[in-house]
Amino acid sequence: MVDAERRLLANALLDPSNQRFVLLSDSCIPLFNFTTTYSYLVNSNLSYIGSFDDKRKSGRGRYNPQMSPNITIQDWRKGSQWFEVNRDLALEIVAEQNYYSLFKEYCHPPCYNDEHYLPTLVNILYGGLNSNRTITHVDWSRGGPSSTKICG
Repeated sequence: MVDAERRLLANALLDPSNQRFVLLSDSCIPLFNFTTTYSYLVNSNLSYIGSFDDKRKSGRGRYNPQMSPNITIQDWRKGSQWFEVNRDLALEIVAEQNYYSLFKEYCHPPCYNDEHYLPTLVNILYGGLNSNRTITHVDWSRGGPSSTKICG
């Protein structure tokens, strides 16, 4: 999934007029009209990637210690695979190789790249560019590898 996300971003970055990049599920239902959502995103200096320290088995329990010292358990984050990023952060995500290769090598089920790579990467390197919330509502209370989502 992360490979596909990076390819989608790389392709979208080819058009210099693209300044914001949104990845949503086809099952997302907007809570606000397009004009409101568009205005909110284009007028923000931040990106929207949910990133939180989940101390449960479905969060920190998926951490592979072989990622250390580059990624420590304290750096490890979880979030929804749906995100919105500005052009600067999209460029960084596509160009970044160090953490990407660690995830590719060491993140296998029960670790899910799409729920941990971007939240962890942004937490470590680009925290100041992130709102630390997503543009979707995600309910992780049921646990497990998948979430219940309501899109905003």
